[in-house]
Amino acid sequence: MPRADALYFDNNATAPLRPEAASAMQSAMGPPSNPSSVHGYGRAARQIVETARAEIALLAGSRPADVVFTSGGTEANNLALSGFDHVITSAIEHDSVLRAAPDAVLIGVDTDGRLDLDALRDILATVDPSARDKTILSVMMANNETGVIQPVDDVVTLAKQAGVAVHCDMVQMLGKSHLDFAASGFDYASLSAHKIGGPTGVGALLVRPGRAMTSLLRGGGQEQGRRSGTENFLGIAGFGAAAKAAFDDVAHYRAMAEWRDAFEARVAAVRNDAVIYGSGAERLANTSCLAVGSKSSETMVMAMDLAGVAISAGSACSSGKVHESHVLKAMKAGEGAARAIRISGGWQTTKVDFEKLAEVLTAL
Repeated sequence: MPRADALYFDNNATAPLRPEAASAMQSAMGPPSNPSSVHGYGRAARQIVETARAEIALLAGSRPADVVFTSGGTEANNLALSGFDHVITSAIEHDSVLRAAPDAVLIGVDTDGRLDLDALRDILATVDPSARDKTILSVMMANNETGVIQPVDDVVTLAKQAGVAVHCDMVQMLGKSHLDFAASGFDYASLSAHKIGGPTGVGALLVRPGRAMTSLLRGGGQEQGRRSGTENFLGIAGFGAAAKAAFDDVAHYRAMAEWRDAFEARVAAVRNDAVIYGSGAERLANTSCLAVGSKSSETMVMAMDLAGVAISAGSACSSGKVHESHVLKAMKAGEGAARAIRISGGWQTTKVDFEKLAEVLTAL
């Protein structure tokens, strides 16, 4: 077990469960709860699911009817791409996108991790007009490792000019900024509950009205036939409660940008060998990806853990193993990719936490 005074800075992997989410799930436990049943128990469960759907839609700026519940962001990404024969995506996408589309055309990024829009424009120009209906462009809104925010408005414009669908992985951005899926121009967008303090194992895909979907699962036709399988009722209840609680978090994250910047400045002042990745681009307020000294990422993660601080090295989606980051490789980070660590605050993180973090890191 972590020590009692441990600091948690791995929120991009998963955030602590919010008390509101825990309470909602606890309240929902007990009665038989299949939202597809037509009797009283089922109708009560359906009401909880639809309330959660509305709360998530409000946080994401979509209509409730746009929300299709999934088992998480990975399934949402796979679901979005499943109906298309051709995928264009960036070299820094989450593995769930890259592995779902192993033959995708990849767009490069600059050394700060920003999408190369000229390269994207050239790639879109090569799309055969007869293939446009079966082509999708998938670009994440904010990178999970570096926090770099992508120029998604430009991405949407280019996609629409080319006549192809566009999907956005919004998993890391949800709750940290005001989102407006309805006005964004995205055709699909992925969300995940546990990044905002909800439970693990539940997420959603936002689908613009009129956009078709090819379901990955066959069965009972739940979610208006878009995702079969009995809904994760308890998880959805927690997701909705977390979304409602997260609605007022934006000011907290704006303040966190100052705390993160002060942390980075302190580390750089003490360690002249510190390298901060993506610092020349707009980033998520809670995220810092940096390399300090000559120790490997894995060694740094273990050393910080022994010092009572939980951090990570890149994505947390590789069975607990530390691998060289494909994101930093695409950013041409060189040897630094093997030394980089990720710091990510969350809804519960304070200014004092960042100050303590700087003390620990600079002392190693």
